[in-house]
Amino acid sequence: MDLGKIPLLEAITRRMSWLGERQSVLAQNVANADTPGYTAKDVKPPSFAEMVSGASARLPMAVTEPGQIEPVHDDGGFKLVAQKTSERSPNGNAVSLEDQMMKISDTTNDYALTTSLYRQQINLLKMALGQNNGS
Repeated sequence: MDLGKIPLLEAITRRMSWLGERQSVLAQNVANADTPGYTAKDVKPPSFAEMVSGASARLPMAVTEPGQIEPVHDDGGFKLVAQKTSERSPNGNAVSLEDQMMKISDTTNDYALTTSLYRQQINLLKMALGQNNGS
């Protein structure tokens, strides 16, 4: 059984990928806090409307003849966007360490919540299949 084909688990996995990518970008912002002219970046969150509108495109297609169209898969890339800043340092740097640390903390908390949700979904599946050994 491929758990990646379950829509809820697929959405949770995508969310965890986005959070991991965001954490990496925020870490780069902190690392470049003293770089002259550096502007902080963030990762654009996935849009729920886009995920819902593309849901029908992700349904598995049955290919019964060699000439039929194969499904197209999303590459999973996320778009980087420049963060809006209200102040810059004298060297042109626009990284606010306080803002970055708040975003890192929020991302960490969201990741913990998402992994907990994933774990609970796996436990529900195990219970439904009769394979839950009390873990």
